[in-house]
Amino acid sequence: MPGELIPIIAIIFGCTIPMVAIWAKHKEKVAQMQVSTTAEHTAEKAAQYASQVQKLEDRVRVLERIVTDKGYDVATQIEALRDTRQVEDTDSGVPLNMDSKEHA
Repeated sequence: MPGELIPIIAIIFGCTIPMVAIWAKHKEKVAQMQVSTTAEHTAEKAAQYASQVQKLEDRVRVLERIVTDKGYDVATQIEALRDTRQVEDTDSGVPLNMDSKEHA
């Protein structure tokens, strides 16, 4: 009886080893495809981030130019806008400092 099992075991191992080898090669190919896909995706994201950073740097340069070219005028214009807003608020009849006690 044990002598009869040896050829059966040999056939099973003979079929199993090539199947495992084929499965391992398939897994390796899948892993390589995932790595290449991830690398491409990462490269795309890096390019998008670089583009976004460049846009933001350009905007900051423009803002710096506006502030430095006008200098004192910017602060004066801001204060003028605040003064205009305070005049508009008082003209509307709505007090600026309303306490909750006054509503009761």
